Amino acid sequence: MNLYDDIYHPVTDRCIPFPVPEGVKTPWFKVAGDIPVTLKYYNGPMIDTIETTAKACPNNYAYNFYGNKVTFRDFITQIHDAAKALCAYGVKPGDRVTICMPNTPQAIILFYALNRMGAVANMIHPLSGEEEIVNYINDSNSVLCLTLLQFYPKFARIRSRLNNKRLLICDITDGLVGIKKVLFPFTRKDVEKLPKDADVLLWKDFIRTGKKYTGSYIYDGDGSDVAAILYSGGTTGTTKGILLTNLNFNALALQTGTAGNCIGTDSTCLAIMPVFHGFGLGVCINTMLYWGITAILVPQFNPKSYCQLLAKYKPNFIAGVPTLFEALLRLEDAQKLDMSQLRGIFSGGDSLSIELKNKVDAFLKEHGSTEQVREGYGTTESVTACCLTPRFTYKEGSIGIPFPDTYFKICTPSTHDEVPYGTLGEICIHGPSVMLGYMNNPKETAQTLQVHEDGQLWLHTGDLGTMDEEGFVYFKQRLKRMIITSGYNVYPSQVENAIDAHESVLMSTVIGVKDDYKMQRVKAFIVLKPGIKPSEALKKEILDHCATRLPKYALPREVEFRADLPKTLVGKVAFTVLEKEEEAKANAQKQ
Repeated sequence: MNLYDDIYHPVTDRCIPFPVPEGVKTPWFKVAGDIPVTLKYYNGPMIDTIETTAKACPNNYAYNFYGNKVTFRDFITQIHDAAKALCAYGVKPGDRVTICMPNTPQAIILFYALNRMGAVANMIHPLSGEEEIVNYINDSNSVLCLTLLQFYPKFARIRSRLNNKRLLICDITDGLVGIKKVLFPFTRKDVEKLPKDADVLLWKDFIRTGKKYTGSYIYDGDGSDVAAILYSGGTTGTTKGILLTNLNFNALALQTGTAGNCIGTDSTCLAIMPVFHGFGLGVCINTMLYWGITAILVPQFNPKSYCQLLAKYKPNFIAGVPTLFEALLRLEDAQKLDMSQLRGIFSGGDSLSIELKNKVDAFLKEHGSTEQVREGYGTTESVTACCLTPRFTYKEGSIGIPFPDTYFKICTPSTHDEVPYGTLGEICIHGPSVMLGYMNNPKETAQTLQVHEDGQLWLHTGDLGTMDEEGFVYFKQRLKRMIITSGYNVYPSQVENAIDAHESVLMSTVIGVKDDYKMQRVKAFIVLKPGIKPSEALKKEILDHCATRLPKYALPREVEFRADLPKTLVGKVAFTVLEKEEEAKANAQKQ
């Protein structure tokens, strides 16, 4: 089956091209090879593309949840039953419904069911703090919230503060069948039973109602309709709700599959990245289902279980943040892995250092893979990735070339002025996956989405980077993360790359700490490889090593060895936690 021709055109007269902005540089068109640089995108509900895939390969498995394999044909039935249930319980087109779930069948069924009947999925992390959950639900005006039984106590504590108190509760066993459904409850000792008087709607009753519903429920929406609300990571500022449309998701799925250049329907993807994150939802779920690929749903994992999952399922595609690949390198069990079946290994969500990429590539080669890890770049404001390393062309330090119909412009920060090739500036993006705006925040929207002199809307990412004459993009640093010491600009990723190149270092993170004389000084937090003990001698050795690779002003003035580094909820290194720790230390010393 020709996927490009048969799947991505669900209704041909509703597919639209994306116009090329006048005057923008497009050097990557020359190095794209056989990858189309312009496409046509389905301008309707994203569920239509999944239903078209289901018609093309109905017996392919859409998802696999602990061995419960569900075909695309049955998956569509589950979606329609849930869509009917939503209507039966009074949810209307345009309403927001919160999904506070890990990667489970109920999460993706409800996500697409909302799209089928025209409502909006408000995706939040189930481990968010209570104050955050209250804000996410109330700010989005959610009319219903789906969460797991194990999170019910948290919701019970905040329920009186929610504008809409309707709760839909599912159990992890609702997605299981057979003996696993029977035995699974005995493996959990920390999950409280639901109180008998709990005013909640159970998933099984919800679906039962949907099966009986006979009213209308299919909403034929437009590509410009909001499909989902995702939240920015919050590591560089206030967390904001990001409004993403049907077209955003449809474009991302087609672009990712096309730029990936490794897609086939007889494939599986280990869906570890969470559904409340753009990478997890946009790439590991929607893109995979769009192309007829099985999503292996993993609700919870740790590095050891990750290794076991790779051995058990032998997925064709894996995607994760750099810290996930770094963790894999630590494990003794990983040395036994056969990775010859891999067709695509994708890293995103955070910067992948040159040294870590080299280590992962060497690991892959040693374990039978002919592929290399491919780095992507993007922001939640563009769903997720919008730039990817080509499959067979790599430039050291580059995050690749833009996706089809996605245009990068490197501008002098806080201006619309494009800089010459090789010159550092702010990365600005124009393309079909760029968000509609921030929820209830017109001021931030206006600062981030700006109309340039070419008449087109550009996303100002707040990231610094360069572009070379072939169109390869190089991410340098978040603008807000730049360290200014004695008037010099220091980019933490540059220092981290130098530190990570030392043979004893597993990974590092660099921050700027306040300094009365220099304004900021550079401090490095270092995790050593297993079996290597920290010492003053090793600290000096690492600093001497860095001195041969960095200008003097960029050298760390402090080094702290740690067993691990703090992570955000989606697995990125939470450098802001380290910054706050240092600020607290400084304040304590003043008192």
